[in-house]
Amino acid sequence: MNLNETPIYQQIAEQIRREIIEGNLKPGDRLPSVRQMTKKWQCTPGTVQRAYRELARQNLVSSRPGQGTHILDEPIRQINPSLKKARLVHQAEKFILEAVTNSYSTQEIEQAFQTALDRWKTVSQQDSEFQPTALEFTGSHDVAVNWISAHFPGQYPQYEMQVSFAGSLGGLIALAEKKAVIAGAHLWDPSSQTYNATYVQKILPGKKVALVTVAYRRLGFILENGNPLGIQSLSDLVKPNIQFINRQSGSGTRVWFDRKLAELNISPDQIRGYDNEVATHSEVARQIVEGNANVGIGLEAAALSYGLAFHFLNLECYDFIIPHEHFYEPAIQALLSWLKLPSTKFAISALGGYDTEQTGQIRWVGE
Repeated sequence: MNLNETPIYQQIAEQIRREIIEGNLKPGDRLPSVRQMTKKWQCTPGTVQRAYRELARQNLVSSRPGQGTHILDEPIRQINPSLKKARLVHQAEKFILEAVTNSYSTQEIEQAFQTALDRWKTVSQQDSEFQPTALEFTGSHDVAVNWISAHFPGQYPQYEMQVSFAGSLGGLIALAEKKAVIAGAHLWDPSSQTYNATYVQKILPGKKVALVTVAYRRLGFILENGNPLGIQSLSDLVKPNIQFINRQSGSGTRVWFDRKLAELNISPDQIRGYDNEVATHSEVARQIVEGNANVGIGLEAAALSYGLAFHFLNLECYDFIIPHEHFYEPAIQALLSWLKLPSTKFAISALGGYDTEQTGQIRWVGE
């Protein structure tokens, strides 16, 4: 045998381990008998037994007299992190191959992954105790924030960004209750003609707080392709053939929308679907794709990710709200430095509907 050749028992063990990673062998499956493997690999029974012992040592299989060798119930948890990542990559590659075969572009595939991740984060949110060592974010839903939470730890693996979407007002309340270190908001105050500052002063009175611009976002109607109902203005929402999908109370989008309705003397009762609420811009788009609504108000980025039409209504400022007592923490400073990088700004702009010219700029409110 060539001295550089991998021993047969290791080849057998590696093939079975790969089958487990790729999901071809599942928990509880019985491996072929020693006799069968001996015939398949043209080796001695002792070689197969040694391979099975190696797999047992790695906590992947269990052998019992008279019952054969079986895959453990949850072997993937015992596999080292590199192999677990390999399994994940393998599963992602299968999806990508299928999507490419069906003529989807790489950009469409990437948007689909981001949209699915965006939706999963919202669905999987659970209450958890605040961890002061983590960057805990609570606030208004934003596609760019989801992107930031996924990519910032890739550059700074010592930090984790935990994201919970609870609306702009919910984010400020979380800061007041010390359940977060960063909030995300886009609350327009018509009296001062500013975003967020007035609300920060009301909910966090007497506190010195930084407002860090994430981006200016294009907000508008998310519509069916081709806009078949010809929706152009908020006044069109009262038409009887239009089904609307709304954002939840407390979200910055809802605050802006309700103020605009009041300015136009439009009663919510006149809008069919006003009481149908969803928690994210992505969910607004999904409801329209599935035919549950004709129109909703949301981000251009969400419309693009679902391949829907968009009609611009407003350019709004989305800020990270950071109390002074947290502002100079290393994790916060790392995030703000990374946010100002040209590569970060470019990536946020590429999501669609974002203006990053002022990204990273800081305004202070309070003492």
